Amino acid sequence: MVKITGRKFVGRENVYDIGVEGDHNFVIKNGLIASNCFNKSHSTAYGYVTYQTAYLKANYPLEYMAALLTANSGDTDKVQKYINNCANMGITIDAPDINRSGLDFTPIDGKILLFGFTAVRNVGQNAIACILSARDEGGDFKSLADFCDRVDLRAINRRTVESLIQCGAFDKIESNRHQLIRDLELVYDWAQSRAKDRAIGQGNLFDYLGNSNTTSKQTGNNAFETVPKAQPVADLMPQEKLRMEKELLGFYVSDHPLKSLKPAASLLTPINLSQFKEQTKDTKVCAVVMLNNVKKVMTKKGDQMAILQIEDLTGQSEAVVFAKTYERISEQLEVDARLIVWGKVDRRDDQNQLIVEDVEKVEQVQMVMVELNPQQVSDIQTMHNLRTILQEHTGDKERAKIPVVGIIQSETARELVRFGWQYCVQDSHSTVEALKNARFNADVKSLTGI
Repeated sequence: MVKITGRKFVGRENVYDIGVEGDHNFVIKNGLIASNCFNKSHSTAYGYVTYQTAYLKANYPLEYMAALLTANSGDTDKVQKYINNCANMGITIDAPDINRSGLDFTPIDGKILLFGFTAVRNVGQNAIACILSARDEGGDFKSLADFCDRVDLRAINRRTVESLIQCGAFDKIESNRHQLIRDLELVYDWAQSRAKDRAIGQGNLFDYLGNSNTTSKQTGNNAFETVPKAQPVADLMPQEKLRMEKELLGFYVSDHPLKSLKPAASLLTPINLSQFKEQTKDTKVCAVVMLNNVKKVMTKKGDQMAILQIEDLTGQSEAVVFAKTYERISEQLEVDARLIVWGKVDRRDDQNQLIVEDVEKVEQVQMVMVELNPQQVSDIQTMHNLRTILQEHTGDKERAKIPVVGIIQSETARELVRFGWQYCVQDSHSTVEALKNARFNADVKSLTGI
């Protein structure tokens, strides 16, 4: 017989009674027992695992996050979310390092997590085993030539080495990735030639003169004095480095195009993409994102629409641009562009998707900044005047996209507060002029200028 305990279970829409019989708990509604309840043994097991997980995260955060990232390395959304969690925990995520990385995510110095070699595209298991074996046998690699000379080039092809350079694995040896890529064209052939000589027992005269063996494992010899090098070249632009990292690792590691916008993004868009799935249908949302991909689709009527892949610092999402909106904003939809996106949440196949209503490039986003002191904020008449001016410049609410931000300045602190979206205005300069005429200290600033 099931006994009502007096305890309650709070569901999404109702409050249910808790019943117990023997070792089993039951959720009861209208006298009926639910069919999907855990018995006590299940609850105990889950509770114990939760306790262990919480203990490890609290006392061994670096090792815990390394294990979590490694276990979920195949899920891009989860890895990106966990990398963002690491940043919030004060843990630095470093790109693969040819002299420190292992197979998987590796804790270093109590505060750094290194990407493992398995995360790098075009680097297979045989190549990784070869790199680790050569490093264990001969110590750290001193240069690109040293690396190519010591590893087995039958297991590591030119494309593999180039991928390691492009993702930043050689940055501690030589930070100019462009120079290393150019040098590789010559160094790889040089190393192959030396490997063939060693295979037939033919030594190099300079190796013998330098009192080193033919494998050049020792430092301080003359083996690398004859290594051919390309003409000096300038390093790649930061944007190009980040593009290569994203292509090879699946993530931006050394930096992120949106990182510098994080304070402004959190001010304008309190909901990030990792929280997008929690929003209800038809919720109006706004997000600062990177545009990763644009897939153009032709409708049955012959109109063009698009499916977008977007991301921010916390995750990725799909967004839909219907034909009428696409016709208006298509010129803004450039891959790798930083955008502020306005839209609403739609529900399809039990999954949330973003219906894009408008976009604007981050560099073009303007904000009206109004400086206020505590006395003005607490004065009812002053706030009424400010509200009236903003409402007069709102105009068509569908076209009013320029946010208004208050700068609350006291003797000891400075705080930024965004006004509600109902106070967005259409024209920043006319709004600022009206505010100044009313003796408010106001100005126009870009999103990148906060």
